[in-house]
Amino acid sequence: MSAQVLVVGSANADLVVTVDRRPTGGETVLGGDTEILPGGKGANTAVAAARLGAEVALLGAVGDDAHGRLLLDSLRESGVNTDLVRVVSRPTGLAFITVTPDGENSIIVSPGANHALRPEDTAAVTEAPKVMVLSMEIPLDTVEHAITSAAGTATCTILNLSPVASVSESTLADVDILLVNEHEAAWLLGMGERGGVLPNPELSKLLDLGPRAAVVTAGSRGAVIVRPTGLAEVPSPAVEVVDTTGAGDAFAGALATALARDSELPDAVALAARVAALSVTRRGAQPSYPTVAELE
Repeated sequence: MSAQVLVVGSANADLVVTVDRRPTGGETVLGGDTEILPGGKGANTAVAAARLGAEVALLGAVGDDAHGRLLLDSLRESGVNTDLVRVVSRPTGLAFITVTPDGENSIIVSPGANHALRPEDTAAVTEAPKVMVLSMEIPLDTVEHAITSAAGTATCTILNLSPVASVSESTLADVDILLVNEHEAAWLLGMGERGGVLPNPELSKLLDLGPRAAVVTAGSRGAVIVRPTGLAEVPSPAVEVVDTTGAGDAFAGALATALARDSELPDAVALAARVAALSVTRRGAQPSYPTVAELE
């Protein structure tokens, strides 16, 4: 296996239903017809990168079931190398997603086969990729092992710390780029659940956690790059939002693609913001991701 971009992460089938509003505790609401779409933070990131022309592989796990076959077909059709995707006895991961009329979503993930991805599975990677992207819908020890193994090599590591979790100091010290949204950044900095932290100067404290740089996303308000030299804001194009599902993964895939092509970080973040913005104008995660031609 050789690839410019290696994604170590999850593959889920997304069960998506539109609702007028989300139910409160003990309440039932009626929704639209359920769609079953390919998703998962790892698979989404890989597909987003592949559609932009990157040579990309996914290290992950799916079940031997219809949902697993759906995911493998979607990955292959998008040009993702699936040689490192294990087929295991556990059911394929599922994400239960509700989408409201404003395009916002709520998601519950049942990891399933994703939790069968173990640290020793990273030994299947025989050639160092230019960029490695990791996210948190797989076991923490697998994420940490992959990052530690890449330390000291020419591989640029991007940790998309979502869903947000406590990662060891030694692992964070080996991360090149920490990618989080503003809510995850607030959690990491002990600022509670409140959002709207951009462009708070306290974001510079993310580097105290260990990474060489950080990128904090804030949806339609763009992103902030955090480096030892200071903060830099990158705007997002204004678009009409249809569905925000998978937008962060689109951002991660585009960021990795640009960095694999030796773009400077501000240019890579600007491309990622464009790709994520275009993705929210369409329904679903992977089906919403643009190709190079569509960007142009």
